[in-house]
Amino acid sequence: MGDKVDLINEEDIRRTVEHFTKNVYRAKDGSSFCEAIERKCQALFAKDYQFTVIHNGNGELCSHYPTKLIIQEYEVSSEDHPGAAVEPLYDIAKLRDFMYKTRLARCRGRFVVPVILFDGKHICRSATLAGGAEIYGRSGLHYIFSGGLSQAVEPNDTGIVGSASNNDWPLMDRVRAADINLLQMLSVTHICDLMLENKKVKFGVYVSSSEKIDKERRYDDFCLISTPYPGCEFFKDYRDNGFNAEGIKFDWSQQFVDASLSIPDSVVAGTTIDWHMYRAWDLIKITQNYLKLQLSIITKNDAGLLVHCISGWDRTPLFISLLRLSLWADGRVNASLTAIEILYLTISYDWLLFGHNLSDRLDKGEDIFFFCFNFLRHITSSEFSVVRPNRTINSSCESMVLLDKNSGSVLDGSIPSSHSSSKNTSHKNLDGFEGTSQFSENQLKCNSVIETEFYPGKSNALYSSSEGPSGTSNPVSSPIEVPLKEILELAKNEATPPSACGRSDLQEGQTTRKQKLEEVSHLFRRIYSSVVKGRDYPEAGGITTVFDSISSKIGFKNL
Repeated sequence: MGDKVDLINEEDIRRTVEHFTKNVYRAKDGSSFCEAIERKCQALFAKDYQFTVIHNGNGELCSHYPTKLIIQEYEVSSEDHPGAAVEPLYDIAKLRDFMYKTRLARCRGRFVVPVILFDGKHICRSATLAGGAEIYGRSGLHYIFSGGLSQAVEPNDTGIVGSASNNDWPLMDRVRAADINLLQMLSVTHICDLMLENKKVKFGVYVSSSEKIDKERRYDDFCLISTPYPGCEFFKDYRDNGFNAEGIKFDWSQQFVDASLSIPDSVVAGTTIDWHMYRAWDLIKITQNYLKLQLSIITKNDAGLLVHCISGWDRTPLFISLLRLSLWADGRVNASLTAIEILYLTISYDWLLFGHNLSDRLDKGEDIFFFCFNFLRHITSSEFSVVRPNRTINSSCESMVLLDKNSGSVLDGSIPSSHSSSKNTSHKNLDGFEGTSQFSENQLKCNSVIETEFYPGKSNALYSSSEGPSGTSNPVSSPIEVPLKEILELAKNEATPPSACGRSDLQEGQTTRKQKLEEVSHLFRRIYSSVVKGRDYPEAGGITTVFDSISSKIGFKNL
């Protein structure tokens, strides 16, 4: 990273934060300062992605979305697209038309927008579904200000939802059909709902809904995940506790809280998190576990994820920003960006340009924005990493000792990669992440005798990486019988140091992840505390930082 030239410097971040504390972004304002921010964000995305832009000039799609919505399509350095220009993935005119038609479907017109591209899958954000009062109210206003032209979902050739008789549908059906069209066009299959309520109520009136309680069950084809998370008002308790999230617990007994944690078995399978205890978790633990869940979803599935709260501008940017920073620290998204650049990008694009009202939150003491970056210290470990060690054995491990536990047979050679018990399998760690292994679990020890199971009926046969079971075109090798004493001696002599099997690389990756996230957090706290005065923010630097640095190197920190 030292050889890279930053597109951004600390002064850019300081000026952006200073502007953010005094102004609420609105697309129609045409601020030259915000236009410059958008240009810089595009330049940062361009370092890693080919993208197209959907124009939202004057906020005609949404007044508190960027005037230029960046739709990432390909990684510019991917094997499939090694820097060369390729055809756009989407018909941008059609995509924009879909977005226009879904404005009424979600609260405040905040439709679904893809904001992170991970392994070709979109992580999207939005508000929750609008209720009937908002849908019909906004439709009436649209009718008045458009000179009597009503908004309708037109017939489409996607084959997803919609027909020539769409105008005969009730308005609710039409706009939610358009919303589903957009989700399917973006290949989103999982929806993570952070709302504490099934429906938001204000002044005795339902002002929003959500996919999980749609009476017509229109969203049943999606995997709906209800993960109720405290609203921005709760972060006043965080501020009052000296910006220490440890031990702060949300009061789940409040009358308005009627949403419960609901995670389909297919999503929760393989985790050891006791989800039944979610109401006992403090602010640190609930944020950690929800982030792990979202990372697990986007890692294990071949399609995209939508994250939303009610309006989509407080809790939603919190988790979108944490997802971006965690995946960046693993080198999996925005990989070319430095710490300064990724901090600028997530503050500007994920928070400011999508309408977070920092000025109002500061006035009320609701420091959810500060919490996001101060929280990075709690996700530096490998538990939150989507990078898993490559379970294949490299050339330095080729002389492993393979012991058939059924027969005592052993062969000095490469580990088989294609038999019934060691074919490519998906294994899940205790936090639900998934890696691909070419070997059964009892084959994953690099520095000891590896017990392995062979083909049924072929327990004495060992297959090299180029061989297969009988019945295939590949020959079967013969076993070599070795006395137990020689097995143990051979294992001792041939054991390969952990570093030769890639463990040092894994440890280095974990260290790099920790350093990258700590650098971002340190940089943010230093800049933020210099801009936002009159608050006892835990500043970067000083005796605490010195102590943390020394203790981390000694090895007793975080024990």
